[in-house]
Amino acid sequence: MFGTARLKRIFVVLLAGGAVLGAGFASAQEGASGLRLVPQSASEVKLSFAPVVKEVAPAVVNVYASRKVVQQRRVSPFFDDPFFRRFFGNPGGGLTRPQERVQSSLGSGVIISGDGTVITNHHVIKDADEVRVALADRREFDAEIVLMDERTDLAVLKIQADGPFDFVPFAEPDSLEVGDIVLAIGNPFGVGQTVTQGIVSALARTQVGVTDYQFFIQTDAAINPGNSGGALVDMNGRLVGINTAIFSRSGGSNGIGFAIPAHMAQFVVGAAEQGGKVQRPWLGATVQLVNAEIAEALALDRPRGVIVTNIYDGSPAEKAGLRVSDLVIAIDGKEVADPDSFGYRFATKRLGDTARFTVLRSGKQVLLDIPLQPAPETIPRDTRTLSEYTPFEGVTVMNLSPAVAEELRLDGTLEGVVVATVQPGSMAARVGLKVGDIVRAVNEEEITSTRKLEGVTKVPPRVWRLEIERNGKISRIVLRG
Repeated sequence: MFGTARLKRIFVVLLAGGAVLGAGFASAQEGASGLRLVPQSASEVKLSFAPVVKEVAPAVVNVYASRKVVQQRRVSPFFDDPFFRRFFGNPGGGLTRPQERVQSSLGSGVIISGDGTVITNHHVIKDADEVRVALADRREFDAEIVLMDERTDLAVLKIQADGPFDFVPFAEPDSLEVGDIVLAIGNPFGVGQTVTQGIVSALARTQVGVTDYQFFIQTDAAINPGNSGGALVDMNGRLVGINTAIFSRSGGSNGIGFAIPAHMAQFVVGAAEQGGKVQRPWLGATVQLVNAEIAEALALDRPRGVIVTNIYDGSPAEKAGLRVSDLVIAIDGKEVADPDSFGYRFATKRLGDTARFTVLRSGKQVLLDIPLQPAPETIPRDTRTLSEYTPFEGVTVMNLSPAVAEELRLDGTLEGVVVATVQPGSMAARVGLKVGDIVRAVNEEEITSTRKLEGVTKVPPRVWRLEIERNGKISRIVLRG
C-alpha cells in the first residue's frame, strides 16, 4: 500500500495538474501577513465551483439587440430574371420599393446593481433600435440604453422593470494577479448560459486592437462568440472583468481570451450615473514609448515608463510643472509600462481629483500632482456641413480644440480644421477624405477656420490643390474641377 509520504506527493501532483479549487480556497488565499498561501488541508480545497456559480449566474443575462434596416426591393421578381429582361428590358429602373427587415445580434451582460443596471459590450448593441435582456430564470425585459462608449467598447443598460435584481459586486481595483483562478460566464453561440474555468494568463495586455484603451486581462477560460459582455469573476464571486474578445484563427476558443478590467467598467458606470456622458481627464501632453535605445540614452536599467514629447500651452500638464523629456514611471503609485498602460491609468481617474505622477528628471525622482480636468473647448467648434459640388461635398468640419480632439481621438495639441463626418457615397468619400483628417490648405491658402474653408470652396477653380494632414503626415491631392 501507499505510504504517507507517497500519498502526500500524489496530493500535490493532483493540485498542480489542475484539481478544481473552489470558494473555500478564497479564504485560505490571504495569510495574516497579506501574502497569498496554498491550501494547507483538505478542508481548504473544494472539488466544485458550484457555490460561486450559484451566487453569480443569476446576475449574468443574455442581451438581444435588434435594429430595423430598410432595403430597396424590386416590385416584381421577374425583373431579376435575365430571360425576362432580355425581351422586356428593365422598365422604371427595376421599379423598386422599400422593404423593412430586422437584424438582430446576441451577446451577454452583467447586472451590477440591484436596480437592474447592466453592463455589456458596445459592439453587442451598436446601432440597436430595441434591446431586451433575458435572465437566467428565463424572464425577459426591455432595456433602456443609458450610455454607449465605443472607445472602451462598453455600454450601460437599465432593465425596465422593478427590482431588486441579483447582481455581481465589483472586485477591488488591481486585486487580480497572474495565476488566479477565474470563471467566464455568458451565452456562447446562443446555446444558453455556460460557465468555463481557467486562470489569469496575463494582466495589462496591450496591442490587442479592440478598444482605444489597451489594458486587458488575458485568460485561458474559454470565451467564444456570444460571450461578449459576460462576466469574468474570481473565486470570491466578484466581477473582475467584462469578456470582450478572443484570439482565434478558426472562430472558436484557442485558450486566449481578453476581458476589460472591472475598474474600467466602474468608470463607465460612474459616468452613466452622472449624466450619461463619459468625460475623461485631459492631460494636455503627448507621450512616447521608451524602447531599449531610449532607455540606454537615459541610463535606465531597463525600458520603462513613457517619455513626454509635447505639452499644450495652458494645459493641466503645464500648470503642474510637467516638462518635455520627463520620464513618467508611475501614476498614483501604479507602474506605467507603455503609452497604453499610461492611457488606462490616467483615463480611469475621476474628474475633480488629482493624479500623482512619479517622474524621472535628470536622474532625480520628482512627484507632480496633475489636476484632473475635462478637455476645454478653447475656440468655438463652428460645425459646418459642406454641400457645394467640390472635393469637400458631404463632409462636416469643425474647428479643432482639445475637446474636439478628445471626441475624435486625436492629439489634443493639434489645431486647425478637422473632418468630423464623411457622408458615404459623397464626393469627399470618393476623393478619400476620412474622419480625423485635418485640412491644412486649399489652393495654397492656409485653412485656419471652418468659415474660411467654406469661403474658399464657394467659387470652384479649374484645378483643386489640397493639403491634408493624416496621422502626422501631409498628403497633397490635385484634382480637376
